[in-house]
Amino acid sequence: MSELNEKGNKLLALLADGEFHSGEKIGELLGVSRTSVNNYIKALQEIGLDIYKVTGKGYCSATPLALLNQQAIRDISGVANVHVEQILPSTNEYLLDKIPNLANGQTCITECQTAGRGRRGRQWVSPFASHLYFSMYWRLEAGIEKASGLSLLVGIAVVNALEKLGIQGVALKWPNDLYYQGKKLAGILIELNAQASEACHCVIGIGINIRMPAHQADAIDQPWTDLNTINAQPVDRNQLSGLLITELQTLLADYEVKGLAPFLKRWFELDCFLNQDVNLIMADKVQKGICRGINEQGALLLEVDQQVTPYIGGEISLRLANN
Repeated sequence: MSELNEKGNKLLALLADGEFHSGEKIGELLGVSRTSVNNYIKALQEIGLDIYKVTGKGYCSATPLALLNQQAIRDISGVANVHVEQILPSTNEYLLDKIPNLANGQTCITECQTAGRGRRGRQWVSPFASHLYFSMYWRLEAGIEKASGLSLLVGIAVVNALEKLGIQGVALKWPNDLYYQGKKLAGILIELNAQASEACHCVIGIGINIRMPAHQADAIDQPWTDLNTINAQPVDRNQLSGLLITELQTLLADYEVKGLAPFLKRWFELDCFLNQDVNLIMADKVQKGICRGINEQGALLLEVDQQVTPYIGGEISLRLANN
C-alpha cells in the first residue's frame, strides 16, 4: 500500500480522536456497507494502527492520533523544502531515488514505512503515526572522505533537538545509536552516493521512537524505550521535526567548513560508553578494551594494554563488556 485512498483518509481522520464510532456511522460517512467498513479497518490495522472493536460501541483507535502536518513543520523550521507522506517503503529510498535532483536540506518524513531498515539491513519497526521516520539530503562538496564522522554529528543534532523539547539524559552510542538509561531510543542510517574526487550525496535517515504501540513492541529484539515513556508530556512530532531540521541545517553547515573537531567536546559529554570496558565486534573477532571516545575522523578510540587504537568503517559493533 503506497497511500490511503479518500475513504481511508476520512476513516483515519474520524478515528484520530480516540473515541468510539459505530460501524453504522462509519458506513454512512464513507458511503459503504458494514462489510466494507471492516475491510477499511483491517487496512488501517495492517499499517500498524491499533484499533479496538467493541460490540455495541463500534471502533476506536487505542490512542488519539496527532498526525504530521507539512505546513506546521515548515513554519517551525523556517524551511520550505519539507515533504510529508502518509506511507512510503522508506524515507531514505524516497530521497535516494531522486539524487542528484535534490536541493540541499530536502527533507522527507512519513507516517509509516513498509520497508524501514536500520544498520546492516535490519528491519526498523515503523507503525503508523507512532514514531518519527525522517530523512534529509545533504551534499558534501568535499567528497566522500568528509562523510566519515557524519553519523556522529547527526547524533549530536538529534540530542540538541530533544533537549530543546526539555528532554534530558539522552546519550550517544558510537557510531549511530541514541540511548536512554541503557535502552535504545533512536537510530541513524546514512547512505552515500559518490564517486572518487566528486561531491558526496548523503541521505541521512533518522528513526526516533515516540510512542510504541504494545502490539508492535514484540517485533523488537533489544531493550528499547520511547519519548512518551521518558517525558512527562506527549511529544509533538511536528515540533520535533521542525527543531531537528533546524539543528541539522546549522550543524551540517559548520561540519562542512570545520569538520568534526569543534564537536568532539559535545560528543564526549554524551558518549554513553566513555571510559567503560567494551567489546568491539568485527565479523567473528571480538576485541576487548576501554572506550576512550572518538577522534577528529569519527573513529572509535579503544585502549588495549595502555595503547589507544582508532577503529572506523566496516561492520563494527560496540557492546558493553558485561553484555
